[in-house]
Amino acid sequence: MEIVSPPIYAALLGGALLCLQIILMLTVGTYRSNSGKGVGVADDMKLERLVRRHGNLAENAAIFIIVFALYEMLFGQTWIALTLGIVFFLARSLHALAFTSNSGSHLVDGRGAGKKFVLMRVSGALLTALSSLALGVTLIVSILLS
Repeated sequence: MEIVSPPIYAALLGGALLCLQIILMLTVGTYRSNSGKGVGVADDMKLERLVRRHGNLAENAAIFIIVFALYEMLFGQTWIALTLGIVFFLARSLHALAFTSNSGSHLVDGRGAGKKFVLMRVSGALLTALSSLALGVTLIVSILLS
C-alpha cells in the first residue's frame, strides 16, 4: 500500500466543518454576552441548546475528519470518500439546524409544529452514525483487501 494522495476532500470537509463550528461557537458566545451568563447553562434551556449544538459537532467531527483523511491518503479521492464526506456534512448541518429549536433539542412540541425539528435531529444523528460506521468499515475492509 502506497500513500500518495493528498487528502483534498478531507481538507474541504475540514474547512466547511470548521466554519460551521465557529458559527455555532459565536452563537454561544453572543448569547452568553447578551444574557450576562458565564460558564455553565444555569437552567437556561436556550443556552443549553446552543452549547450542546456546538459541543455535539466537535464530538463527532474531529474523529470523522481524522479517519476520513486517513482513508483518502491511503485510497485516494474515490466516489466513496466524496459520498461519505457529503453525507457527513449534511448530517451535521441537519443536526445543527434541528438544535435551533427547543423542539429539536428538548422535544418541546415535538408532535406539533416542532415535529420537523425532531425529524431533522433524528435524521442528522442517524446519518452521522451511518456515515461514520460506513467510513470505519470501508477503511478496515480496504486495508485488509489491499
